[in-house]
Amino acid sequence: MSDLRSAISTGHYARKQLFSNDKLVAWSHSRRFNTGIALAREFRGKRVLDFGSGDGTFLALTMMSDAAPAAATGAEITREVVEDCRRRYRGEPRLTFLQVGELDTRDQAAAYDAVFCMEVLEHVVNWEPELARMARLLAPGGKLIVSVPVETGLPVLVKQTVRRIAGWRGVGHYPGTSAYSWPELLSSVFAGDGQHLVRPVFDTGSGPSHDHKGFNWMVLRERLRRQFVLERVVASPFSWLGPRLATQVWFECRVSS
Repeated sequence: MSDLRSAISTGHYARKQLFSNDKLVAWSHSRRFNTGIALAREFRGKRVLDFGSGDGTFLALTMMSDAAPAAATGAEITREVVEDCRRRYRGEPRLTFLQVGELDTRDQAAAYDAVFCMEVLEHVVNWEPELARMARLLAPGGKLIVSVPVETGLPVLVKQTVRRIAGWRGVGHYPGTSAYSWPELLSSVFAGDGQHLVRPVFDTGSGPSHDHKGFNWMVLRERLRRQFVLERVVASPFSWLGPRLATQVWFECRVSS
């Protein structure tokens, strides 16, 4: 356990998020991981994939909890991130890290009882190939667990204020979030389940991607319903807030029969 804690503490995202000097940022990410672990308890002792696993924090925390899977794989785009995770978690034989392209091999098909995809799809320009890939990876009866930020309604006002203050203080990576004009912000506050803004596209070397600006969780919800059975929607940091007032929303889906 101490080796896992040490490995988590040196992760590049964990240092900015879970161990941020800003108590609100650290608390928010802690609550997000706790929600993920609670959802992972259903898959204790089974096979789990974290698609877009970052520095491996979620998988390591899950291994340390009462939701520990029998084996877990983290997948990331870049070789450098994968090698860093392999190095830091080399003492935990239940953890494996792959590049996303390595998931397309025959032995990976239907290999996982659960696929988690946390805080990823808001950045993806084209969801279709990634959703198809994740569906292919799920074993019969398996589930896809997706979490994304809420960037509409009242939460977007709160988040943009927090990001602006954090940016002034040099906390996290919030200065990289695109600014909203007042009409754009108003459109986001009153957004429905259709795309309300044209989202900016960036390429920092790993291909085109979005930041958080203009992301609409309701558009993703409707897209997921076309391919999966949406069994449950969970909000965090507090489930009782509901997704329209929360900072993150989680979708628990299974493949349509």
